[in-house]
Amino acid sequence: MRTPARLTAVLAMTVAICPIAARAQTTPSRDAPPSPVAGIPPFSSLPRATMTFDRTHDLLVLELPPVDLAAAGPGGMAMVSSPVYQVMVPVSCTIHSSRAAVLDSAGRELPKVFLHHVHLSDPDHRDLFLAGTLHLLAASKETPSIEVPALILGLPVTQGQRLWTWGMLSNETAVARHGVHVRMEIGCRPIGQGLFGSWFPVFRAYPWVMDAMFPSGRRAPTHRSFDLPPGRSLHSWESSPAIPGDIVGIGGHVHDYAVSLDLTDVTTGQVIWQVTPVRDSAGHVLDLPITRFYNWHRLGVHIVPSHRYRITVTYDNPTGQVIPEGGMGSVAGLFIPDRGTQWPTVNTADPVYQQDLVELFGAGSDNAMPGMPGMSH
Repeated sequence: MRTPARLTAVLAMTVAICPIAARAQTTPSRDAPPSPVAGIPPFSSLPRATMTFDRTHDLLVLELPPVDLAAAGPGGMAMVSSPVYQVMVPVSCTIHSSRAAVLDSAGRELPKVFLHHVHLSDPDHRDLFLAGTLHLLAASKETPSIEVPALILGLPVTQGQRLWTWGMLSNETAVARHGVHVRMEIGCRPIGQGLFGSWFPVFRAYPWVMDAMFPSGRRAPTHRSFDLPPGRSLHSWESSPAIPGDIVGIGGHVHDYAVSLDLTDVTTGQVIWQVTPVRDSAGHVLDLPITRFYNWHRLGVHIVPSHRYRITVTYDNPTGQVIPEGGMGSVAGLFIPDRGTQWPTVNTADPVYQQDLVELFGAGSDNAMPGMPGMSH
């Protein structure tokens, strides 16, 4: 199976401080509560990564601790996963861009192929369609730099807010690397900056994601992959959003031999979004176009908690054999809550939330906490 051609970045945008644009607010939890799941240590015991603010360029700079990356073996690759780190946001600002890179021990940028993935999440608020923790940003080697107009959209984060981050590096070369680390440069406009700073950005938009393997799938080694049988097959999952609002943009991620990916309002039967992957003659996915729903007369596609929404990914495997973990289907995008709507916090008693923690931190996961066995590569 070839490496997927594209992994859509998830970027949450928000905000608005002005009364006419004010919508849901998220209030960060400044104290790390004990873990609600037996066997998982308190969140306050998580190791720390570094997040600083570059005031000259209005950048939050996130840096994961360095690791040693072994050389690849014959016909394979070496991989190393980080634990889940906690970071504290150093300044109140609104996120409008992101760029991920891998640096060597001397601070030189390495080719993007060394980055398998990096994630940033808010552990105190839930996802839109799932009761797990809220995913803010994600990137892989296929992910381009992301940027939206800073005065229009932005995701607010607050000084002292606790976030989680984790990543994985891969090495396909015969040269071992020492002291390699992931760096994310996150454009973040300080709140209240400029003459009319309190009026901008006009809207805040949160990230949202749906996956064909929800509600679970983070446990290694699946990463929400599924076995791909010969011929035509489809996988789907459906849910309702926790709050009403507008989807303003959408993209997705599939593996080779995917023929379509769609999002449907099951209640009305309306197909909200359907995309056909750009493939080469062998069926390898080259691109998956992104759609922006906003225009001069509408903000986006309005969705409501009283409706059910379904993601469906369709494959056509021509090899005549089952491809282990050969399939994946996910969609992600930006969502602007309805005026006056509060973004929901996590419900620690929810079984899906608890399973989310087990899959992220528990024994056998890539991100097992200190003292727990992790995945070897």
